Amino acid sequence: MRRNNRVSPKISQRELTMQDFSFATVKTIISGLGSCQKQLGAAAKSLAMSRVVIVTDKGIVASGMIELALASLHDAGIESVVYTDVVADPSEIIIEKALAFAREQKVDGVIGLGGGSSMDVTKIVALLAYSSQTLAQVYGVANATGVRLPLIQIPTTAGTGSEVTAISIVTTGETTKQGIVSPLLLADIALLDATLTVGLPPQVTAATGIDAMVHAIEAYTSKLRKNAYSDMLACEALRLLSRHIVTAVEEGSNLEARQAMLHGAMLAGQAFANAPVAAVHALAYPLGGHYHIPHGLSNSLVLPHVLRFNLPVAVAEYAQLANVINPYARAKAMTLAEYFIEAMQTLIHAVKLPHNLRQMNIPQTDLAMLAKDAMLQQRLLMNNPRELHEADALAIYQAAY
Repeated sequence: MRRNNRVSPKISQRELTMQDFSFATVKTIISGLGSCQKQLGAAAKSLAMSRVVIVTDKGIVASGMIELALASLHDAGIESVVYTDVVADPSEIIIEKALAFAREQKVDGVIGLGGGSSMDVTKIVALLAYSSQTLAQVYGVANATGVRLPLIQIPTTAGTGSEVTAISIVTTGETTKQGIVSPLLLADIALLDATLTVGLPPQVTAATGIDAMVHAIEAYTSKLRKNAYSDMLACEALRLLSRHIVTAVEEGSNLEARQAMLHGAMLAGQAFANAPVAAVHALAYPLGGHYHIPHGLSNSLVLPHVLRFNLPVAVAEYAQLANVINPYARAKAMTLAEYFIEAMQTLIHAVKLPHNLRQMNIPQTDLAMLAKDAMLQQRLLMNNPRELHEADALAIYQAAY
């Protein structure tokens, strides 16, 4: 494949017809180094917050990161309390405790500070703190009603995009999760400050970065709600993430790379919030549920194999994404599409993530069970560009083994 003289891959059939669509995202985005300390207080004040709860985890508190937020709020004359008991894959019990804490403290605003789990809990606290609805009543799509508390989200990882999405995921059983989808979960303000991500270990930086790239890729190929706005955001997200992830992993204090990753993850979040993710996530969720593998790493483990499965119906889209990550690549569409898949596989190796299920000590005898569980994720599988059945899921897990 020649890599000079940019080529325009063929336009896919889906692009020939302009689809009706709607696009929703957060009202305000504040992005800049040091913005947590410099602008959080003013942002909270603009939402008429006077007593807020910061929802976070003990790791954020131990790192000292929270002091920047507390100082900014104090300088703006805003009282604050901190809920620190968020854990990965938060359960209903964790959420109910956070809700009780917010009510006891009589807060009038909620700020999320952390990764996807903290931000997911934050959304639900803002939604239900003073609502007549219960947690069980808002599971599903568009079941939440009423108004919520003012809400600010501050991500400390560049991956989930939760700061700009209208969904929260709750662990409801040993291996099961439920989602809450509602425009009420969209924050009033998302604040992006890469200084808060500098302390992330390389493997976390790598896994969350690949997670964000998966959001961009699956939004771009989403079957039902692919649209021009999401496409634009997905492409820019993938451009930023692919160019900066290795630097962010290898040079953790590189603020330019860190801010680019945070920006890219946010754009990918906006993209997939409006053009939903698909089979990569559907096959990743059982890995997290059964073996507690971090979500980004679960996505990374199955990504190349799902891309190969989708290739027969996504040649044009993958060829276009090849030119996003390498603007000078020139070849026929199929060659570019195959190049894109190989490039993603190479990137996973470059950031030193585990790249097969054996490395995660998953018994080969469990693959059939994982395939069966993946079929429960129909809300995701319906977005996949190629129809996927249980036998297909099993073949993908076997290829990933």
